[in-house]
Amino acid sequence: MTTLVLIPGLVSDAIVWQAVAEAAPLPAHHADVTRDDSITAMAERVLSETDGELIVVGHSMGGRVALEMARIAPGRVRGLVLANSGHGPKREAELPKRYEMIALGHQDMGELADVWLPPMMHPERSGNDPQLVARLKEMVLRAGPEVHERQIRALIGRPNATAYLPEIRCPILLLTGRQDGWSPVAQHQEIADAVPDAELAIIEDAGHFAPVEQPEAVTSRIVEWLQRRFGY
Repeated sequence: MTTLVLIPGLVSDAIVWQAVAEAAPLPAHHADVTRDDSITAMAERVLSETDGELIVVGHSMGGRVALEMARIAPGRVRGLVLANSGHGPKREAELPKRYEMIALGHQDMGELADVWLPPMMHPERSGNDPQLVARLKEMVLRAGPEVHERQIRALIGRPNATAYLPEIRCPILLLTGRQDGWSPVAQHQEIADAVPDAELAIIEDAGHFAPVEQPEAVTSRIVEWLQRRFGY
């Protein structure tokens, strides 16, 4: 039996992929990536906590975990869905901001959420959808400062997936929001150009949190891909 593994991103949890889990035509497993401080350790844990063949769906940091799972266990990973994600190694210029955010998280997670969330969303939605913003802020608060720090350190030490993208042979569906300023369309096109079997779908009127900003559009695109490529 094939399992659909759903991996959230930084300070995120199962609500990011809830709409997909509810519509999935095969069993879904919500991965826990809160306990490890490296992308590779996260990938190894998810592999150890699942059995058999997998189709792995990752958002943002979760997409990097999904890529690492495909590198480690290519015989088990039948397909990947990478949403609002990336592939390159850390850039030295990002480090001061990363460490600043770690410190802010230990000081006040509510303030961190207020700073971090607006740029992660469609500019119009962050100011006009208070219910969604409140829901995401509650998610960030649930994660807490220790999880936030572990995951930031995992991102700082992330593998350079660019180096092994051409070796990933399974089908890949790339999804990104048209207004995603953090992981833009061009970044996903780079992945599509580097792997043997990929297609790119752009979600309109969505930013970096496309799976919760436009859950119906994201879910329908994934379900259609699963049916077309795997017969589910």
